[in-house]
Amino acid sequence: MHNKVLILDFGSQYTQLIARRVRELNIYCEIHPYNNPPKDVSVFKAVILSGSPFSVRGDDAPHPELAAIRGKIPLLGVCYGAQYLAHFGGGEVAPSSTREYGRAKLATIHEDPFFADITTGTQVWMSHSDTIKTLPTGGVCLASTVDVKNAAYCIENENTYAIQFHPEVYHTTEGKQLLKNFLVSIAGVEQDWTPNSFVDMTISALKNQIGDDHVVLGLSGGVDSTVAAMLLHRAIGQQLHCIFVNNGLLRKNEFTSVLKQYEGLGLHVKGVDASKRFLSALAGVSDPEEKRKQIGKVFVDVFDDEANALTNIQWLAQGTIYPDVIESISVNGPSATIKSHHNVGGLPDYMKLKVVEPLRMLFKDEVRRVGKSLGLSQDLLGRHPFPGPGLAIRILGDITEEKVQILQEVDAIFINGLREEGLYDKVWQAGAILLPVQSVGVMGDERTYEKCVALRAVESTDGMTADWVDLPYTFLQNISNKIINRVKGINRVVYDISSKPPATIEWE
Repeated sequence: MHNKVLILDFGSQYTQLIARRVRELNIYCEIHPYNNPPKDVSVFKAVILSGSPFSVRGDDAPHPELAAIRGKIPLLGVCYGAQYLAHFGGGEVAPSSTREYGRAKLATIHEDPFFADITTGTQVWMSHSDTIKTLPTGGVCLASTVDVKNAAYCIENENTYAIQFHPEVYHTTEGKQLLKNFLVSIAGVEQDWTPNSFVDMTISALKNQIGDDHVVLGLSGGVDSTVAAMLLHRAIGQQLHCIFVNNGLLRKNEFTSVLKQYEGLGLHVKGVDASKRFLSALAGVSDPEEKRKQIGKVFVDVFDDEANALTNIQWLAQGTIYPDVIESISVNGPSATIKSHHNVGGLPDYMKLKVVEPLRMLFKDEVRRVGKSLGLSQDLLGRHPFPGPGLAIRILGDITEEKVQILQEVDAIFINGLREEGLYDKVWQAGAILLPVQSVGVMGDERTYEKCVALRAVESTDGMTADWVDLPYTFLQNISNKIINRVKGINRVVYDISSKPPATIEWE
């Protein structure tokens, strides 16, 4: 088993970023809520305490159980973690005279392996309203800023370190080096977490887990389910049965093109066209969450029918990835923001199948790197994410077959245009949204009163945050002209220039 790092989450918005930075060092790590840690922490070679929106001085301050960690496993406290170790270790934490938020520079750095190859004056990112006035028992100051005396410290005779800034954010310019110093130099963690090692380890684990059983997997055409399918195929071969369901809400010609794409991969895939069944269930439904529920219900019914037609199926495979898992085990319980089409929602009671999720510990960019290691083409790996409910949540209001066809035509013009102009791979996700708005226009000598579409293109690493893409004006002008001229029923095109947050990538 790989060297493992445990990240105890206290609810910080940056916790996933800590994990990402650690993974970028080719070190395997796991995030667990502080109030539900692994039963055996001794298997971890290092522990990181995350930041938190809470104050250590508050009655609701999170209290981790550190008896099995302190002095036994190398420990790094970040922000709240640093203040917790101080406040409950004989030191003093008090409100800052001014909120310490934003860029700062480490004015003094004391010699220590923790700060090897870190330059004096390096920029760090602060985000806290409390500050450490007095260090805990055995504490030794390692670094200060102009305003924060105890920006970093260690505990004598322990491999325990603490910092009041965030090394995981990009604004801390040498944060990755600092994490490497702690994990590699101090904790002795080996940098052996690579795509190739993940593939080898996962294939071996899948063989042991599944044995001679058979597995059914719902393919979507997307990166996650495809990489999951290839890992399972490598492990169990023809014991894997894939089903690709056409819900009538895919992109134009996507059902046939995706099936053709899978032909060369050696997968056993059955295509099921259930579009009329889905559109019938969505008739008259306008609420976004109700759309998701109806689509999810019909998908499970269709999938269950197809799975029951197969024999000797004991497992259901899913392309669940790590952000979905983290959201579902958050510090305060399952997140209220989890979309109901995420894979982690579980199975209906009547589907008596065990679940296997080969990608559940990977971030999106890691999935792509694993796919590359498996030999998948860049065309497939570079495919934009597409929402589980498909075009249903890009049609605001009720769903009709006519609206789906209109949006498919608009979407095809936009996506093909991005490809033709060499812009597709520069965009994380793109699509069109059909608005419940009609506006006045003029075509020829006639006044029109037709629909409006919004185009959306964002850049991101994993979809947790996203910025709108500054597409060339000439490109947008040409695409707008093509849409209005070629798609009957559309007389106006707008471009969405909102970022996430505060907006989301999808409109519903």
